[in-house]
Amino acid sequence: MLGLSEQTRVFLRPGITDGRLGADGLRGLVSQVLGMDILAGDLFAFCNRRRNRIVCLLWDGSGVWVAAKRLEQGTFNWPKDEAAVAQLSLAQLRLLLEGFELRSRRGWQRYEERLPAGRPRPEQLVAHTR
Repeated sequence: MLGLSEQTRVFLRPGITDGRLGADGLRGLVSQVLGMDILAGDLFAFCNRRRNRIVCLLWDGSGVWVAAKRLEQGTFNWPKDEAAVAQLSLAQLRLLLEGFELRSRRGWQRYEERLPAGRPRPEQLVAHTR
């Protein structure tokens, strides 16, 4: 299965990545654009334009794994600066996938769903009976 450990290096490609790219297209981005080797066993993460889908690419020694996560609501707080590749730990990637912000002034911050004005939160929809 996936050989993820705390020693697995995680690289994010900041900015947007074409969501139509498959494993071969993403592998080309890793080698040509990022200048890195997919065969090193590192995990590479990419985000689409709408920031609601993350695709991860990982070489496990015999083939390439492609894993994706799509949000039904909200967006990922993905870095927009395309100048450099961001390196994270596996724990930081887990936090990012859970909805935390990568870099905030107060450290890691949990994503909060923003509801339109006047729309009650689910916990406010409890029926009041007497």
